[in-house]
Amino acid sequence: MNARRLLPFIVVIAIVFSFSFPSFAQDEPLDVFAAYATAIEEPWDGVIHTALLEAEEAGLITYQYIDDIGYSGDMERILREVAEEQQPDIIFGDAFGNEEAVRRVARDYPEIAFVFGSGLGPAEPNLSVFDNWIHEPAYLSGLIAGTLSESGIVGVVAGYPVPEVNRLVNAFTVGAREANPDIQVLVTFINSWFDPAAAKEAALAQIDAGADILFAERFGVIEAAAENGLLAFGNMSDQNELAPETVITGPVWNMTPTVEYVISQVAGGTYTAQDLKDFSMMAKGGASLAPFHGFEETLDEDLIELIRTREQEILDGLFRVPINEDTPTGAEVAESAGE
Repeated sequence: MNARRLLPFIVVIAIVFSFSFPSFAQDEPLDVFAAYATAIEEPWDGVIHTALLEAEEAGLITYQYIDDIGYSGDMERILREVAEEQQPDIIFGDAFGNEEAVRRVARDYPEIAFVFGSGLGPAEPNLSVFDNWIHEPAYLSGLIAGTLSESGIVGVVAGYPVPEVNRLVNAFTVGAREANPDIQVLVTFINSWFDPAAAKEAALAQIDAGADILFAERFGVIEAAAENGLLAFGNMSDQNELAPETVITGPVWNMTPTVEYVISQVAGGTYTAQDLKDFSMMAKGGASLAPFHGFEETLDEDLIELIRTREQEILDGLFRVPINEDTPTGAEVAESAGE
């Protein structure tokens, strides 16, 4: 896990927020604690952390956290200690891999709002769930990839073949095939949330197989693309600065709408257990396509117009990106996992 510390935190905080926190009518800031299984430099938890920092800077909360907890049983102990000793108003975190532990603790402290990333449902009276529903901008990225690919082969390197990752990969594929029905999409799961070396190796294998554009669902792929003079799409945050001549755009997750909503509910005394899915989608400002940066000047105007039109149709509810959480057919899955 310590290897994650090497990842520049600037990548995470480069998220483009669609709006700022408003001022709620609060007598005093809420006390918020966050418990992260991975290091906050890992993008998934980094996005949550960044949104909470924004809320703290806006004076809405006081914020403490612990990260890099792992999956060996420490999550439950830490949550119980925090609930007993600090009694925060809200506890945020990621339940994936610690699902049962989080739910046990939440059940025992009904006066605290628990808000955790989870692939399962909410639990009354106090456990709300969220996830990174960024399949819509992943689809838009696929449209671009399918249009720009000259070889007719694009590659996707992802973490684990789990629902929340599969829906991104499948949405990207739908977009690519809409642009080019004959496109071949190579998909490799490295069986790790953070292993840049393995991701780069998988990307290089796809390049050897003819892929000329890559979707970097995991870190390490962009480096492979840059070294070979190819284009790539980032994921989770705006990653253009990692390789400005390589990263066109990519799906961006913004936790601000989710955090804002939860704070307003708790502050107003109206908090209940909910599935907060909608707040991570484009219509609520929870997902977006990263800026094109310098590519705005080099991409074909018709392509940009197509993307902006489809983007607006998604926002207006006139176009729905399909949600497919099945493991992509023909995907290659690494045998060993790495953390």
